[in-house]
Amino acid sequence: MRRRGREYRRRRGRRALTGQFGVIAAFALAATGAVHLARGADAPRPRAADARASTVAIRSREVRAGAAPRVVVSAPPSPTASWTTVAWVRGHPAAWIAQHPPATLLRFDQSRVHLTLHAGSSDGGVIGWTYGDQITPGEIHLVVAGFNGGFKLNYGGSGATVGFMANGRVAVPLKPGLASIVTYTDGTSDIAAWTNGVPSARKRVFSVLQNQRLLVDRGVAAATVANCVVHCWGVTIQNLTVVARSGLGITSTGQLVWAAGEQLSPTDLADALVGAGAVRAIELDINPHWVAGYLYVHHPTGPVPAPVVPGQPGILGQLLAPDSRDFLTVVAN
Repeated sequence: MRRRGREYRRRRGRRALTGQFGVIAAFALAATGAVHLARGADAPRPRAADARASTVAIRSREVRAGAAPRVVVSAPPSPTASWTTVAWVRGHPAAWIAQHPPATLLRFDQSRVHLTLHAGSSDGGVIGWTYGDQITPGEIHLVVAGFNGGFKLNYGGSGATVGFMANGRVAVPLKPGLASIVTYTDGTSDIAAWTNGVPSARKRVFSVLQNQRLLVDRGVAAATVANCVVHCWGVTIQNLTVVARSGLGITSTGQLVWAAGEQLSPTDLADALVGAGAVRAIELDINPHWVAGYLYVHHPTGPVPAPVVPGQPGILGQLLAPDSRDFLTVVAN
């Protein structure tokens, strides 16, 4: 009895210390905007045990030998404006597709799936990332969908309108005010302006992808979507205003919505996301060769990618092989 009592006190002490460290780290991240993370040696260095804890929530969802959830994904059906279920996790609907020309929409239930940010072989480099330039072995039997990330990390020559951080490693410093996809160590994601909506002081950040300003905020498209197309929303091929575009939004209930199309203006993209219920949204990559989305239909030999955007040129390797650009996957919990 005495041994068990001492062991209980030791465990309770460790839990209390870990919880205090997590709260302090989250508060510091929210207060500083995490810009200090880019300063290399000046960045806080958590203890090894705490570093492992920073990935346990996401990794535990990936690799549970003998207990992996059954994932069923179907190829996109014939285009329809109604939401059609295309993925189930443990028998529960987890992802839906709809066609609202000129946009294709995918919607994801964050109680069934989570978002994972991958570094590309050029955007970020191939070494040192938890999630690198292709879908990982831990994701391969659980992946539901995958799609392009944001602009190149050196966009504009200085990366002034982009940012990238994952698992404590910074490829491009994070900047206050930029639209940000923030994924926490509990596996949930949010979208808002950095230091003005995200990060949450109550959660620990696992990854952040920043791109431009918010395309949608409070359910309303940005004021610049019609009169500042190229300067505000990205340089296009031949300076066209209607090109391939993509974006990711979040609804008031926390569902994620990805929208893309081969012929979209910023107004079209924002309207599609708002129409799907997004209250905040970020524009992702643009131009034909960098906009693509896939559903992964599972077979005993592995997943087979099914393109979801009509007419998309596609990404070489379909994210199952090394890719130079960052991207996002949607993985079963």
